[in-house]
Amino acid sequence: MKVMKFGGTSVGSPERMKNVAKLVTKSGEPTFVVLSAMSGTTNSLVEISNYLYKKNPEGANEVINQLEVKYLSHVEELFSTDEYKTLTRDFLKQEFKYLRSFTKELFTSFEEKSIVAQGEIISTNMVVNYLKECGINAVLLSALDFMRTDKNSEPDAEYIKEKLAQVMKQNEGYQVYITQGFICRNAYGEIDNLLRGGSDYTASLIGAALPADEIQIWTDIDGMHNNDPRVVDKTEAVHQLNFEEAAELAYFGAKILHPTCIQPAKYAGIPVRLLNTMDPEAQGTIIDNVILRGKIKAVAAKDNITAIKIKSSRMLLATGFLRKIFEIFESYNTPIDMIATSEVGVSMSIDNDKHLNDIVDELKKFGTVTVDQDMCIICVVGDLDWANLGFEALATEAMKNIPVRMISYGGSNYNISFLIREADKKRALQSLSDNLFNN
Repeated sequence: MKVMKFGGTSVGSPERMKNVAKLVTKSGEPTFVVLSAMSGTTNSLVEISNYLYKKNPEGANEVINQLEVKYLSHVEELFSTDEYKTLTRDFLKQEFKYLRSFTKELFTSFEEKSIVAQGEIISTNMVVNYLKECGINAVLLSALDFMRTDKNSEPDAEYIKEKLAQVMKQNEGYQVYITQGFICRNAYGEIDNLLRGGSDYTASLIGAALPADEIQIWTDIDGMHNNDPRVVDKTEAVHQLNFEEAAELAYFGAKILHPTCIQPAKYAGIPVRLLNTMDPEAQGTIIDNVILRGKIKAVAAKDNITAIKIKSSRMLLATGFLRKIFEIFESYNTPIDMIATSEVGVSMSIDNDKHLNDIVDELKKFGTVTVDQDMCIICVVGDLDWANLGFEALATEAMKNIPVRMISYGGSNYNISFLIREADKKRALQSLSDNLFNN
């Protein structure tokens, strides 16, 4: 069985919902489908919540009314029979009645998560009704029946595997199984969400729990590109990535994938394929455990980076110095991306400057502190093991005309990272593409 996940743009209109229906039934084999909310819906639901937080039920009702009109018009475009038009209209009326009920009671973060969850609930109901109208043997499974996080807000993998097995046994024999991405229950039974990775994370968790033969992530781009197509000319989709390479690219800026979401698939050894709903015949990108030796695959960039340098003559041979430095960042829940050390100093980068002033104040106890903001990490990914002679030279040669603040190499066999100014990002990415791929 394949798991197929479709994002908000893939189900963003009745026409695209019809295309999704064709894709999930094309093989004729049993398929498990994970859907996001229609594009724009989650933003509207968050806006409704914001009005309710501000005790403005009139504003919330106005957005609810606009959303209801939009969805009722979609019913006319999506369905061709009176039976399924009526069925879906009745469902939507109950949904929007439910949303309006929040305008009459005390509003908290728990209610907000219940509101935001309705986007996925609506999209899955509409698509499963359309499949049934087309004569497809389809069933809707509520993610709230088997997706759960533990007390640390991490997915409860054992619970998910056990409950999903029970649900699948109760619903044997269907061609298409549909569920909601993103939403779940927490350890206390309340409606919650997976945060990082969203619907992609749901698909990966379900794929690992089934287990699936393959997990497909359908978006509006034909796989993970070898550079940022929004910034650089002549980029191409990378046809194969190792799980480690994909994680590095996702962490360092490749927006198509969240670094967390492929971990369940990686641990289960299930390949993940990135495909394009706008161009279903495109080859896309396969992510698996295969390593292609001696090949540079792609480049990514991570913006809004802050570099911090602590210089201190007391650091020389001082036991515990780095531990004290790292404990400061840990106390403010601020991860470090890159680090470089010398005899008299240490430089590091962060992507969250929420507590920057407090961190700097504490670091000043240990030495002179210098801060550089508006920086960018450029990440070159592939089989970059130190035994591959010359690969680091290829990357640094491409960066020869770009001022580089820090270089990180050796912490991973799959990544060389350069810290530069954001103002130099476009030049750096283009130079890397020209030198590593286009020639």
